[in-house]
Amino acid sequence: MKYIDIFGKKVSAIGCGCMRIAGFDEKKTEEYICTALDLGINFFDHADIYGGGHCEELFGEFLKKNPGYREKMFLQSKCGIRKGWFDFSYEHIMESVDGILERLHTDHLDSLLLHRPDVLMEPEEVDKAFSQLKESGKVRHFGVSNMNRFQMEYLGNNIDEKLFADQLQMSIVHTPLIDAGLNVNMGNDPSIMRDAGTLEYLRDHERVLQVWSPLQIGYFEGTFLNSERYEKLNGTLDQMAEKYGVGKDAIAYAWLLRLPMKVQVVLGTANIEHIASAVKACDITLEKKDWYTLYLDAGNRLP
Repeated sequence: MKYIDIFGKKVSAIGCGCMRIAGFDEKKTEEYICTALDLGINFFDHADIYGGGHCEELFGEFLKKNPGYREKMFLQSKCGIRKGWFDFSYEHIMESVDGILERLHTDHLDSLLLHRPDVLMEPEEVDKAFSQLKESGKVRHFGVSNMNRFQMEYLGNNIDEKLFADQLQMSIVHTPLIDAGLNVNMGNDPSIMRDAGTLEYLRDHERVLQVWSPLQIGYFEGTFLNSERYEKLNGTLDQMAEKYGVGKDAIAYAWLLRLPMKVQVVLGTANIEHIASAVKACDITLEKKDWYTLYLDAGNRLP
């Protein structure tokens, strides 16, 4: 397993996104968590909306019965999404964290992310919430999700706590974070700056890029693995899987981990066989030519 340093703690570069465990029973939840830990994964990502809170409840029942496992984990959750609107108010953040901690049966989160940008955000309220959560020991670190560099910079300039991470969607076939940087001053569609240079901002400020939906086509359109839409890409993935001695899914994750910055890949799968295959991505470093070949075979062009 590859680990990155987060405030002095070694945290796995591959993390388990817990959105899909809502249908698990107690035995399957235990198998999921213990398998991940045995494979070297210590990063678990939640959100208060996953399964309407049930994913956190299932995870929390495991921790309640196995409290010794808590300190082996870097446990993260997210808040801010309400039904039909987004809310970064002081009251909602505080209430959300209390609910998260109760469901997870833990006295603290290692990190809390604000889930999606709230246009009506008052930074003073976020600052008040973060400060009290930090002082009380309920949350140790803070970050954001689905924000561009200016949103993150604006919030960061108006609160005392450092924002350590931004969780964003990316995969070989979903590359807006990369495209504009490769097509500077071109008149083509990829040159359109959709994210305000967020990737470069995160790297320059040593923030962590947490990648969600690393195998997805667009916004929940299914996986590109073995998809007829990406026949050429899958052929190349098969060739590289043989070359590097891993599964084609591991090649897709390794493509993300090859970015020269702190990257965490948040797995969308809860299948333990798929998780075991994914961690092998940490054992390889794609050659630069292979990285670009995959980018091109996904349907992208270089200027």
